[in-house]
Amino acid sequence: MFQPSIVHKIKILVFSILCSNSFAQIITIPIETKQNALVLQTDAENRLGIVYFGKKLSKTSEYTGIWNDHKYNDVNAAISHSVYTPSGSWNMIEPALTLIHADGNTSTDLKYVSHKAEKQGENVLLIRILLKDPVYATEIMLFYKTYFAENVIEQWSTIKNNEKGNLKMNKYASANLYFIANNFYLKHYHGGWGREMKPEETKLTAGIKTLDSKLGTRANLFQPPTFSLSFDKPATENEGKVLFGTLAWSGNFKIDFEKDSYYNLRLIAGINSHASEYVLSNNQTFKTPSFIYTYSENGKGEASRNMHQWARKYRILDGEGSRLTLLNNWEATYFDFEEQKLTGLFKDAKKLGVDMFLLDDGWFGNKYPRNDDHAGLGDWQENRKKLPNGIGYLVKEATKAGVKFGIWVEPEMVSPKSELYENHKDWVIRQPERPEHYFRNQLVLDLTNPEVQDYVFGVLDNLFNKNPELAFIKWDANATIFNAHSAYLQKQNLPQTHLYVDYVKGLYKVLERIRAKYPKIPMMLCSGGGGRVDYEALKYFTEFWLSDDTDPLERIFIQWEDSYFFPAISLCNHITDWSKVGIKYRTDVAMMGKMGYDIVVNNLSEKELLFSQNALKKYVELKGTIWHGEMYHLVNPWENPIAAMQFVSQQKDHAVMFSYLTTNRFELSFTSKPIKLEGLDANKQYKVKEINIYPDTESILAKECIYSGEYLMTIGVNPDITLKRTSVVLEINEAK
Repeated sequence: MFQPSIVHKIKILVFSILCSNSFAQIITIPIETKQNALVLQTDAENRLGIVYFGKKLSKTSEYTGIWNDHKYNDVNAAISHSVYTPSGSWNMIEPALTLIHADGNTSTDLKYVSHKAEKQGENVLLIRILLKDPVYATEIMLFYKTYFAENVIEQWSTIKNNEKGNLKMNKYASANLYFIANNFYLKHYHGGWGREMKPEETKLTAGIKTLDSKLGTRANLFQPPTFSLSFDKPATENEGKVLFGTLAWSGNFKIDFEKDSYYNLRLIAGINSHASEYVLSNNQTFKTPSFIYTYSENGKGEASRNMHQWARKYRILDGEGSRLTLLNNWEATYFDFEEQKLTGLFKDAKKLGVDMFLLDDGWFGNKYPRNDDHAGLGDWQENRKKLPNGIGYLVKEATKAGVKFGIWVEPEMVSPKSELYENHKDWVIRQPERPEHYFRNQLVLDLTNPEVQDYVFGVLDNLFNKNPELAFIKWDANATIFNAHSAYLQKQNLPQTHLYVDYVKGLYKVLERIRAKYPKIPMMLCSGGGGRVDYEALKYFTEFWLSDDTDPLERIFIQWEDSYFFPAISLCNHITDWSKVGIKYRTDVAMMGKMGYDIVVNNLSEKELLFSQNALKKYVELKGTIWHGEMYHLVNPWENPIAAMQFVSQQKDHAVMFSYLTTNRFELSFTSKPIKLEGLDANKQYKVKEINIYPDTESILAKECIYSGEYLMTIGVNPDITLKRTSVVLEINEAK
């Protein structure tokens, strides 16, 4: 519940005090959540700095004196703790803002002008802080949106040009933070197709550590804009000071971590300024994307749950709602299908027990049929040879079979071998003077162009107009931007350096139109693997595809890392034939999120089919706890021969624990130890039962044991993982 005193506290701290070494007015602005505080304060020259970040104080008035106890008096060291560091004037370190004014001057200074707080609901407070250059008519507005109960802050900035001429922005960060600690440890991620979210933890040393992307579209293919930062020592699951941060932007990003001369840490996050100088005309305002972060002094688990609670309630489309289970045809047919084969798969979907059948790539193109990934992309008419009766026929047949129907699109991209490319080469991002360079045999459409935005919107709008019963969209985006050049920007006499930024803005305009007209249609954000997900895109999508690598053993590791930052309801996990491990292991792994299938149902044995049908029925019982409950990472697969994860309902009356063997090279002594559960009520009694048991086998665990919550969290329970029991799922119900 929101505490009205928050606004009051902010107001009472805005007052004049006598500084020990000056008579300047000092303004202190505490930005608080339930547990934490970010405190800003002006100095003797009216510049605004960050004087504190961490656990909030009981006496709010004590924030005013914090900076006096830090003896950072070396003026030659610059002003490291600036709330939004400009360049070209007093600053000698990495800036958050770099401008070229209308008269060519490259210097900027920023002074505090005013701030105000606005309550936005019972739990949300928005604080606006106005900064101005004392010489030039440049205004910077800093926004801090606090989600009190979730301990999350969403931060962004706006830059307004009040000068008579054009203002050029060479760097325009979303956030500029300052942390004081003895040491800092950055956990960040890298990878590529099929090997996403590979973690590394680095002790930050002098200099700048940068996370960035210059890919243009699926910006986080090689490195996501997501990280955790530990203070003093590496945080563990339940101990240590840690910040989780992510940039909500679907394009090029840059996040800098700079240790200053006092060994404190500056963080600057925002759009990557690479090849992206942005020009503002008179009276124009530019809004930067949101930087979203949460801080915990009780380890990574609490920070993760903060982020999950916030995302479900405030960011992910229908984050507190439900999801559809599906059978996808991709790995069953790839491009090789026709009507009869598909309608047979509808019956398989019904027999299996899923909610929906999803038709993947390959259903479109006539002059250049989409029979592989070399042609047809952009020509969104049904392929008459494969589908002589069109999508409408398939929708009706799926309905007759008792399942819903969804469809795959990739509307931002185009094949050079397509009618769209032939007719609208000016709609394609390409350098006319250079050879075309392809990513997955395709190019990117120019979404800076309003005509292209209309076209992309029309791809989906036409599908829904013709087929109003469509139940699901899988939105793919596989290409990156090579040879960046916009014919539209050139025609409009706008700088080519706007392309990377305005492409993403154009994408959001399309998605806003889609959601205005079709607010409830579930959509999966896909990108040939986890190459695009961010919390701005997830305003418009209900879920995302983590990786094309669906091998369940590899997926344990990918899902483990993604699940720190994104709740289970958003994680699409499909059971496929990538691996030769049994259907039980594959199913148990996929259950830790939004489960789906990408298999040939008729190839399942009688026992495999029976297991899958029963598992789906059990999943219906469990999904409320998995999707909306609290997640706990119990046993880390990077450090142990097994993995274990747990979900607990909000009422603490139901829980599910998943455990898996992750290597054949394991020590039996480890599996002899019980695994301690978390998040239960110590005073409640719980029944523990193994579920997802394969037909004609029995659990070697006791049929149903009753334990206190205290016992389960202090001693634990042993799932008895062995070479013959490679995955075990336990259901924990309150004994009433």
